Amino acid sequence: MTIGQGGSPPIDATDPSPGGAGVPGSPIEFRLEPASGVPTYLQLVHQVEHALRLGYLKPGDQLPKVRDVVASLAINPNTVSKAYRELENKGLIVGRPGQGTFILATLTPVLLPELTGLRRSLRGWLAEADTAGLDESGIVALVASELRDFYERRNGTRTRGGAADSETEGVA
Repeated sequence: MTIGQGGSPPIDATDPSPGGAGVPGSPIEFRLEPASGVPTYLQLVHQVEHALRLGYLKPGDQLPKVRDVVASLAINPNTVSKAYRELENKGLIVGRPGQGTFILATLTPVLLPELTGLRRSLRGWLAEADTAGLDESGIVALVASELRDFYERRNGTRTRGGAADSETEGVA
């Protein structure tokens, strides 16, 4: 399954389409967004973390072998190793010599009934944003800004000039 930016994951995790790294036996296919500004190794880490939260990966699942990711995405093996090392340091994966890399632990998942409703709402909002003329970068910028503002307001840390922010502020 494809994990990353770009909608629901496909059922076939071994799709050899360009830009993806899927291998037989692995339920994840990595994708890279070169224009995102996020380092490649972090994109891989985030995709595994997202897949764990959404329930697409579970303990015992195998990640693609480093050589398969390298061949499919045309990236340096050290980049994949760095991502896997970070996931291992977080206690999420474990490498088994001669066998591969496996999911060891999971992250708090979003429950299925909640996830389904949220996805439906988000698809509707994305359609509205598209109709309004926002491209992918604009949508990502708007969501990142609002997410940051939401948590700052919720935690009571969001003030500017001593006054609480309003919804019409438009700060990115």
